[in-house]
Amino acid sequence: MVAAAHSWSHMSAIDAMNDRTQHPQTLVLSTPPDAIPADAIAQAARLLRAGDVVAFPTETVYGLGADATSEVAVRRIFAAKERPLSDPLIVHLADVTQLADVTRDIPSAALQLAKRFWPGPLTMVLPRNARIPALVAAGGDTIGVRVPAHPVALALLRAADIPVAAPSANRFMHTSPTTAAHVLADLNGRIACVLDGGPTQVGVESTVVDLTTIPPRLLRPGGVTLEALRVILPDIFAPEPATQGAPSAEPARAPGQMERHYAPHTRLIVFAATGKPALAAMLTEANAALARGEQVGALAADEEAATLEGAGVRVARLGPADDLAAISRRLYAALRELDSAELDLLLAHSFGRRGLGLAIEDRLRRAAGGHLRAV
Repeated sequence: MVAAAHSWSHMSAIDAMNDRTQHPQTLVLSTPPDAIPADAIAQAARLLRAGDVVAFPTETVYGLGADATSEVAVRRIFAAKERPLSDPLIVHLADVTQLADVTRDIPSAALQLAKRFWPGPLTMVLPRNARIPALVAAGGDTIGVRVPAHPVALALLRAADIPVAAPSANRFMHTSPTTAAHVLADLNGRIACVLDGGPTQVGVESTVVDLTTIPPRLLRPGGVTLEALRVILPDIFAPEPATQGAPSAEPARAPGQMERHYAPHTRLIVFAATGKPALAAMLTEANAALARGEQVGALAADEEAATLEGAGVRVARLGPADDLAAISRRLYAALRELDSAELDLLLAHSFGRRGLGLAIEDRLRRAAGGHLRAV
């Protein structure tokens, strides 16, 4: 296994491009969550079973799905995204009863977590069983699994009747998609189909918890908060970003572990502060950039927008400063909005580390290349 893991870590998505399926234009099927057309779901399910790649909405972000039991189908995900094969995928299930179909040695904690948080934005890392190819797990012996809480995703999973491997439906390392339009901006012509279920509700990826370690380890903060997890896993280990350590030679156990990820093309500076100190720091940086003749954008809470706009900054409003759910929901769309505006510099700040603030900080830090600027 060590030798296999080593070889996987040096393979890239370029290797997978040899198996890439070209599509003149990606098929878009409207699937409103409150009135899901059965024929659209059936068509997308047929594509999945035939080995094609289909984008679909989840409650977190849009996923790019393929049959998790087929190495050929999964390879098409890597090709479409230009994703390195060292970055594992998450397997999506229609129901907790399918857990034993894709994993083994399931601990009691997994069933407790599933009962509390599934369907929902929680991914559990568990031992992989032989039905799932090593490609899904970056050559490793564990996989991340979850049951999404979106009616379109669940309808598709039930109709396809297969486990579906699905990372976010965007080019590798780009900002994750929260609408079908975002998916098409990155992948039109590279994938067979996208189900348009409207904007996603959580807006950042799922929380990932590794249950193969003692104590369990938080690998990625997300839609399920650390505080909620501690009710069931009081000993969960949540390392500070600075203590993550150097990259390991072992296969990655979860996606989203790179220091630069979810990133815009435009340079982004994120301040590790909230409230008035954060706004003051953003204004100082913006004024210096504007004086150099640069065009500046900012992701800002509603209360901060007028001040920044008055200084000549283009603002993407995230919502009220105390509404972390709204900020999470708007985060990626705001990043994409500003990134497409041909600006020279983007500014943002964190929103604390309680609740969804931890996931928001994580995504902003990685979007800024792994760095937060102290205030």
